[in-house]
This record gives sequence, C-alpha cells and structure tokens, in this order.
Amino acid sequence: MNLKGRSFLTLKDFTAEEILGLIDLAADLKAKKKQGITGDSLKGKNIALIFEKPSTRTRSAFTVGCLDEGGHPEYMSREDIQLGHKESVEDTARVLGRIFDGIQFRGFKQETVEKLAQYSGVPVWNGLTDEYHPTQILADFLTMKEQFGYIKGLKLVFVGDGRNNMANSLMIGSAKVGVHFTILAPKSLWPQQELVDLCREYAKESGSVIEISDDLEAVKDADAVYTDVWCSMGEEDKAAERVAILRPYQVNQELMDKTGKDSTIFLHCLPAVKGNEVSEDIFDKFADVVFDEAENRMHTIKAVMVATLGK
Repeated sequence: MNLKGRSFLTLKDFTAEEILGLIDLAADLKAKKKQGITGDSLKGKNIALIFEKPSTRTRSAFTVGCLDEGGHPEYMSREDIQLGHKESVEDTARVLGRIFDGIQFRGFKQETVEKLAQYSGVPVWNGLTDEYHPTQILADFLTMKEQFGYIKGLKLVFVGDGRNNMANSLMIGSAKVGVHFTILAPKSLWPQQELVDLCREYAKESGSVIEISDDLEAVKDADAVYTDVWCSMGEEDKAAERVAILRPYQVNQELMDKTGKDSTIFLHCLPAVKGNEVSEDIFDKFADVVFDEAENRMHTIKAVMVATLGK
C-alpha cells in the first residue's frame, strides 16, 4: 500500500485494499502505543489543523497522532486565518502549502477541502464536511474488527438521518470493503439516489448488499447498529422537526431486540444526545465499545498521516 503524497477527502477515492490497509496500520500503531512505543515518521513535518467547526475527537486525534510521530500540529480556527473571508480558499491553500507539509480541514463545504487539496500541493485530510466524514469510518471499521475479528460480511445498520455525512460515508466505506449496509430512516431523510447507485456499483465488486428502508424490521440480523445526532452542526433550527420525525427511530432495547442476535453491538460517532437518537440504557450498556470507537479516531487518523506523509 503506497499512499505517499495522497489526500484523504472521501473514501470514494480509495480501494478496498487501501482502506483495509489503513485499518491494519492503525491496529499496529495502536498496539505499539499501548506498549509505550511511538515513532518519528512525521519528524520535521508541520501540520496545519483548520477548524471551521468545533471538535473534540478530531482535534485531539490529529494533535496527539501528529505529536506521537514527531510532527508539529498548528491549530487554526475561523478567527485565526482568512480562509474564504478576506482571502480566497485557493490563495490560502497556496500559502499554507508552502509553509506546511500537510493540512487537516474540518468545516462545512466539501468544495473547500477539495480546493485545499488542489491548490496546496501537500496532502490534505478531511476531518469532516457536510457531505463526508471519512476518518470516522476508519475508526468504526477498526472497532468492528476488534469486536468481531473481521469486517467483510458483517451487517451494519445506520438508524436516523439517512442523508447526513455519517450515513453517506458509512455507505461508501461499507460498499467498498464488503460490509452489508442498511440505512433505516424515514423516507424524507433518505440519501441521494445518485450516491446509493454509486455505492451499489462498488458493492457489486465487494459482494456487499446496500439497502434503504423505513421499516424498523430492517435491523434484523444486524451485527452493529449505528446512530448519530438527529441534527448535524448548522441545522439547530430544525431540531424540533427532526425530533418529531425521528422519534420512532430511536435506538433502544426494543429496536436492538429486533436484530434477533445477542452479539449485536451499538456504535455512535459522538457526541450523543441520550434520550433522542439513543436511549440512556443502550448507551451505557455499550459505553466501552463506543469509547473504544472514540479512541480509535486517534489511531486511524495517525495511520492516515503516516501513510500519506510519513517517512
């Protein structure tokens, strides 16, 4: 797997072998970290961390992952730089690319992270946009592999807002690596058909099945049930409407029982609004798995930086 110099903007750009290779690398880096072994793969490298949206896991993961490998992370908020305000994204990218060796972007438009990659000349990593959240998927798949010992052939069901960045990215990733994937959501929150069709093309190669349903029985045989907040950042004005439409889709004991399996796990990308998308008892029952998943953000993000920029 040679990813040197490549950006990480969406899982659409990566093969199954490359995605699984990143997960294996992350597992190796995690094992070494547990033994107190860190590296110098990013020694002498300076990393710009651009945040339009606030963050706990993404910021922590990129910062610690960079430091563990000997690099220097530099945090930049909307107030710190001119990105897209007094200076175009293109010109900011040209400047940062001459000063930094890699750039992380977490913000709103996918177009922004793509322009940063196009004009900076250095690897750019998508820490989250309104469309995609690819680093999260690597953490999710690493967690699933830790729980089950394998990934291909598992059934993953995403419950909730079926057209948000998590549903999109989980569908792409699952279709690529052979995970059977279902989006369970009310019809008004189904993903774009164009993306579903694309993922079904990927799925032909991997052997996975992609399904979209509004029927709660669709969780049957799920190995993992996944949910996310009902209102993404920037959609706070739709909160009441979302709660009303998604209330029947809360992940609770009744829904988990519908899987028909005792081995089903619960996943959440966090932060969680307990009592909305997940009941408090289910969150507490699977807290160890969910916080493994949160920790795995760091190991998988470190793997992405090492694979694309490290020596």
